[in-house]
Amino acid sequence: MSAPTTKKPTVTEREARQVAEAAREQDWRKPSFAKELFLGRFRLDLIHPHPLPADEDVQRGEEFLGRLREFCETKIDSALIEREARIPDEVVAGLKEIGALGMKIDTKYGGLGLTQVYYNKALALVGSANPAVGALLSAHQSIGVPQPLKIFGTQEQKDAFLPRCARTDISAFLLTEPDVGSDPARLATTAVRDGDDYVLDGVKLWTTNGVVADLLVVMARVPKSEDGKGGITAFVVEADSEGITVENRNAFMGLRGIENGVTRFHQVRVPAANRIGPEGAGLKIALTTLNTGRLSLPAMCVGAGKWCLKIAREWSAVREQWGKPVALHEAVGSKISFIAATTFALEAVVDLSSQMADENRNDIRIEAALAKLYGSEMGCLMADELVQIRGGRGFETAESLKARGERAVPAEQILRDLRINRIFEGSTEIMHLLIAREAVDAHLSVAGDLIDPDKSLQDKAKAGANAGVFYAKWLPKLVAGPGQLPTSYGDFKHGVDLSPHLRYVERHSRKLARSTFYAMSRWQGRMETKQGFLGRIVDIGAELFAMSAACVRAELLRRQGDHGREAYQLADAFCRQARIRVDELFTRLWSNTDDLDRKVVKGVLGGSFEWLERGVVDPSGEGPWIADATPGPATRENVRRPLK
Repeated sequence: MSAPTTKKPTVTEREARQVAEAAREQDWRKPSFAKELFLGRFRLDLIHPHPLPADEDVQRGEEFLGRLREFCETKIDSALIEREARIPDEVVAGLKEIGALGMKIDTKYGGLGLTQVYYNKALALVGSANPAVGALLSAHQSIGVPQPLKIFGTQEQKDAFLPRCARTDISAFLLTEPDVGSDPARLATTAVRDGDDYVLDGVKLWTTNGVVADLLVVMARVPKSEDGKGGITAFVVEADSEGITVENRNAFMGLRGIENGVTRFHQVRVPAANRIGPEGAGLKIALTTLNTGRLSLPAMCVGAGKWCLKIAREWSAVREQWGKPVALHEAVGSKISFIAATTFALEAVVDLSSQMADENRNDIRIEAALAKLYGSEMGCLMADELVQIRGGRGFETAESLKARGERAVPAEQILRDLRINRIFEGSTEIMHLLIAREAVDAHLSVAGDLIDPDKSLQDKAKAGANAGVFYAKWLPKLVAGPGQLPTSYGDFKHGVDLSPHLRYVERHSRKLARSTFYAMSRWQGRMETKQGFLGRIVDIGAELFAMSAACVRAELLRRQGDHGREAYQLADAFCRQARIRVDELFTRLWSNTDDLDRKVVKGVLGGSFEWLERGVVDPSGEGPWIADATPGPATRENVRRPLK
């Protein structure tokens, strides 16, 4: 066995993109509403009528939600968790007892076998009780051991690990490193084959649940050998294995109860039988796991939105200014309307995406990514608006409010807790690029070789011919569609008329596709560097998807007789608000400061504006920007805290 390397992998920008490209799913075997939306094809038939869960799934899910609600109301003291920055052991033990660790695990392995819909409803519920508890359960089941084993594990692995994950063992997911974030091509942790084992060496950062976990999913780089292709590979690792040291429990501005740490691996032996999938499949496994795993974050944002709406309603009705409740002042009322309409739409997006995931008839990789992106951004905005509505009390901590005799409303805490969602499981900026790549996949499939500098003239000529055939059929369809007919989508007119919004989505879906095509024609190979443009394209798609989901949900609730009139009103309000944002985004596609911003950035990095930084004191401490992650034995105390 060779000694572990201490040299960080050096990769070019092109090599990094190639690694990411190789990890993504290449084929579209199932229809995708969002993919079609970006191509200018509004396939309402893929989401309407709204898919529904089976009766037995509803019964099982509702029964568990009842038990979970009682547990949240009687056993979870959110103020205590915030104050002590730790989830009490008895809370975790209670979650194990009611089966919350196994919500998504099949009943044959001791789990509850909940659908994605009810798993997300459970996360929204428990996350509203305390977001750190929601993060613990989500990290354990959405990206921890259960999900990758469910999709890629052998039967032996499922038999060995899933019963433990369902009832007793907490799992964590370890990918990020001190100098590796969303660029996995530079992954430095190694796994070297030695007989029937692999030997792991390296350091992992921000290991959610890592401080208390019993089982770990670890991503490590396997060197290429005669017997294996090597590459980034996934392993299930026992957290108490010799050579594993949790060197630090990290602390954050929010989610103070999460057990997130730094984990060092030094000559850790892992049986080859614990490898998930073949060598080199680690990133594909991670990305595929996240296709549905990403839905957990927007689900908890839905819970946060519901709570923000409750507090805004109650507070704004009793707080008076100038002779009437503040809710009746337009400046405050518009914020309440935004929270109510956005919560409705976000729940529509999450429920629709989750039900499609359960049915497995559609490819939801873009829908899940859009839900994560949109939910995390809108969740932060809703919490910020609640703080503003509460005024000085919104900035004041719940503990301070309680101490002086007022209701202990943790508005500032929810703002801090939600902020990480714009970074967790793919930052907003990375999500923009990931979704944009999927959105232009059809174009790259037929014309990619035209802009690839490594392709031969013969390849480019062939690509040109294929592109000509594709665009000759595709472009004419972007000129006109049902969105221009006043009678289209008439079945969405019941008191409140939602059909104009669906016609708007159809027209602007085609406009979005035309804009993307024009940009590709204009910038060609430089398109991937236009991240501001791509981000706006994705944001437009997210708004159009949310508008579609909101209308479809409103019609579902109307047909079910479940607050249908009010649902139509909320959908109408949301769509009108979203249309203003979409129109602005379309304007900013071509009217923006992107070029000027790039010049300013070069000046900042080159020191041209250092004079602007004078006149302040930097309170930062000493130390390197990035901690040393050289493999080797631990020199710090092991702070791992198993909860068994």
